[in-house]
Amino acid sequence: MAMVMWKLRDWKPALPGGLRLWVTLASLTFVAWTLAGHLSGLQQLSIAGRSWWWLLLGLGLSWASLVVNALAWRVLVAWLGHGAESVDLVALHLRSNLLKYLPGGVWHFVDRLRVLQPRIGTNRALASVLLEPLLMVVAALLWLPAGGWQAGVALLAPLPALLLLPRWREPLLQRLERGKWKQLQRFFGAEGLEALDPEHLGSGRSGYPWVPLGMELLFVFCRFAGFWCCVQAFGLRLNHAPGFWLAGFALAWAVGLVVPAAPGGLGVFEAVLILRLGALVPEAPLLAVTLTYRLIVTGADALAAGAVVLDRRQAFTARFRQPGEV
Repeated sequence: MAMVMWKLRDWKPALPGGLRLWVTLASLTFVAWTLAGHLSGLQQLSIAGRSWWWLLLGLGLSWASLVVNALAWRVLVAWLGHGAESVDLVALHLRSNLLKYLPGGVWHFVDRLRVLQPRIGTNRALASVLLEPLLMVVAALLWLPAGGWQAGVALLAPLPALLLLPRWREPLLQRLERGKWKQLQRFFGAEGLEALDPEHLGSGRSGYPWVPLGMELLFVFCRFAGFWCCVQAFGLRLNHAPGFWLAGFALAWAVGLVVPAAPGGLGVFEAVLILRLGALVPEAPLLAVTLTYRLIVTGADALAAGAVVLDRRQAFTARFRQPGEV
């Protein structure tokens, strides 16, 4: 009997295909259902004239946000005290960012780990990779008060920033490191990755990451700026101030980053944004804005990664070009 009770205590119900699959299916089903219900309204929308310039500006701002994000990661690695001067962290971040769209949603982490491991070790590399999304989520939630009171949400939004205090950050980061390492082992058997030292987990820092957090705040705002251009392109300004849109965007973006779902937060971001703003904004134009923004940010990711690869190829060619060659 004792053995049965022990097994029942450790038993955890598992969904077929895993939680990630079901969250993705639920999110995409909701978006598809909303899309089907407003198909006629979407067909009446059009983009003409100045609207195309808004979308082009949105693409440029989304690309700029990726550069800010890469710079923020470089600042974070420096704050952690890890000497990775021999690595172009900005180029590495921009190039690997596109890998988040691959199935599994961990390939961008793996790419950064494999590059950083020989320079700073597995533990430090993993800490720098996992602390970044935590900073991004906190930064996004800190923008929620821009939308006003929101039934008290504005008061709760800054609370996650307490997680970055050393007494909370270090245990959380250590748990994230163990969990991510187990996930990597399930995916690849940790092939090509050095072993993780369980005795030296965490960031090893005792201060608050003010500068990296400030950089992530700027990143989220730049990310929103690209979204705002899509709002302008479809004429959805109405009577709502930019802070209203910023708060809704920040919440949806944070949830899309945290909730385990499709790579790149596909479906979750769109579903949360529609649920949050759908009652206050006409849903057909909101759907158009959401889907257009998804295309723009994906295009920006591709452009940023492509620019890094092209720059490397040109540098490689120039290095081995014979004197006098054109």
